[in-house]
Amino acid sequence: MGLSISVGMLHDQARNDPEGFDHHRRAFDRLGAALGAEGVDWHEPPLDGPAQDPAFSGGFPYGYLTRLRRVLALAGRGEPVTPAEEDGPGWDRDRELIQEEALMFASHLICHADNAGYYVPVDFADPLFLPAEAGVAGGGMVGSTQRLLRELVTLAPALGIAPADPGTASAEHPVPDGPFEPERYAWHQLHRACLASLAGGHAIVFH
Repeated sequence: MGLSISVGMLHDQARNDPEGFDHHRRAFDRLGAALGAEGVDWHEPPLDGPAQDPAFSGGFPYGYLTRLRRVLALAGRGEPVTPAEEDGPGWDRDRELIQEEALMFASHLICHADNAGYYVPVDFADPLFLPAEAGVAGGGMVGSTQRLLRELVTLAPALGIAPADPGTASAEHPVPDGPFEPERYAWHQLHRACLASLAGGHAIVFH
């Protein structure tokens, strides 16, 4: 089991998965309406252009996301970022740090459901918490693509990653083996999703 990440999924589903298309189209409509009620003007772009493959489709094991969040939590506190040891004595403490950061309601990487939900290409400061009655996946937690990208760029040096211009760079680089391989892999997947989201105006979908 793992996290799937898609950007621009409706074009492919319109051709190959009518049931999935209807489900996600309705979900995007609920998301757009709920965001509008919060003063955020965004809707998933209509399918009035040429059919195309998904702008991005990828994913990774859920544990990779936890490891990446750990790096952000440590780096944000100015603490050394060492390789994660899930069976080591510090792992529980590191998970508590992630929870403490989540309670600050500030990080778009951390304040988001692990297995569902959205990032939208609108620059708003703090993650949004939409009401339950809006019916938005991921517990109603919605992040900003722009803010997620900034957080990824901020934590990149701790992983030995030196991205080029984050607004235009291609992140399709091989991920070297090593102690931070899971974190680097998750970073590159999310970075590519952010660039696709900004380029096409589509939401990043966790599913």
